[in-house]
Amino acid sequence: MTADRNFIVIGLGELLWDMFPEGKQLGGAPANFAYMTRLLGDEGIVASRVGSDALGRSAGRRLERLGVRAAHVQLDPTHPTGTVKVSVDPAGQPTFDIAESVAWDFFEWTPQWRSLAERADAVCFGSLAQRCPQSRATIRQFLSALRPGTTRVFDVNLRQSFYNAETLSESAKLADIMKVNTDELSIVAKLLKIPFVYDEVRAAHWLRDILGLKLVCITRGAKGSLLVSADEVSEHLGYRIHVADTVGAGDAFTAALVYHYLRHASVSTLNEAANRMGAWVSSEIGATPARDEFHLEKVRAAVGAEEF
Repeated sequence: MTADRNFIVIGLGELLWDMFPEGKQLGGAPANFAYMTRLLGDEGIVASRVGSDALGRSAGRRLERLGVRAAHVQLDPTHPTGTVKVSVDPAGQPTFDIAESVAWDFFEWTPQWRSLAERADAVCFGSLAQRCPQSRATIRQFLSALRPGTTRVFDVNLRQSFYNAETLSESAKLADIMKVNTDELSIVAKLLKIPFVYDEVRAAHWLRDILGLKLVCITRGAKGSLLVSADEVSEHLGYRIHVADTVGAGDAFTAALVYHYLRHASVSTLNEAANRMGAWVSSEIGATPARDEFHLEKVRAAVGAEEF
């Protein structure tokens, strides 16, 4: 793989509308992740499912305006497009009320998705989109169809009660990279019986060793992140910024992480780039801010932790 190659990177999972008090915004980790991937220069593609309704049509149009291909977003004739009621506290932290039995709970394994899987260089999938048996089974089929060497990223996203130990464990075993935030780590530790929950470095090593991962990432919000590979431990203190809101910051973090991982960067470079990308999105309103080449070039370069 050459440094200047453009990679095909898939966000696989829920596509939905975040319903804020001031209006709706297209959301779901896969769309945010694919958009940020595109801004960095790779081909970000969403693989998801929306309803054959007004919100579904709006989602397709919004993706196209963002420059993200909607060709692999399935249309569901029966179930509605997913929605989430979002409220944001004074510190910019969101809370979610996620509608159930919606289109992205009913992914179908199609020839088009098989073809996409066979072309992918990296796929990011989460736990939320596996809350229903049909989508969970389809996600597993997608992962099974990937070429050997394709990077698989499991982004833990614990929402409401839509997770269990089996899904977390099996998903991690199918992945190369696992990303979990520090609040989720305590829940994951209890479910998976991790013995080192109060020592994040040891917990990350345990996860990597037991689940067969190549890289474990623990994000710490404003306090940065911890990355642990087989031979490197990197801790980043994060950036001091004025937070507009944190919606989508984790997805931006993951996009920058994958961008540099595909280019065989060091773990410390991954950490620098990912924190910079997450900080930029946290300083903007919404999960898909307009292109800012000043910040994006710093993410691509990732050459040291100078001031944000």
